[in-house]
Amino acid sequence: EVQLVESGGGLVQAGESLRLSCAASGFTFDAYAIGWFRQAPGKEREEVSCISSSDGSTYYSDSVKGRFTISSDNAKNTVYLQMNSLKPEDTAIYYCTADFPPYYCSGSNIWGQGTQVTVSS
Repeated sequence: EVQLVESGGGLVQAGESLRLSCAASGFTFDAYAIGWFRQAPGKEREEVSCISSSDGSTYYSDSVKGRFTISSDNAKNTVYLQMNSLKPEDTAIYYCTADFPPYYCSGSNIWGQGTQVTVSS
């Protein structure tokens, strides 16, 4: 079964950190681009970060650049999103995605169930 399972969300105060994990199974993990999208109530879905398995390149949205770091452990079929200096506007459901071909994250292929991140001021 093709599956992405996110974990690590929670409630934190502004300025604190969280690390999200995305565990993949049922497909060739290192042949996909793995990304993180988020959606807050009343807002459009936003691509937060992406890591390409083709060359290891990464993408960050302007809103998180310098605060979030995406990384991949191919041996564990897991991608991480380290989120530092969290702000209330980072509050959202965070979804892990997997896309093929592995050049960029489009959010068109595989989605996880999401994990809630809430940042209080």
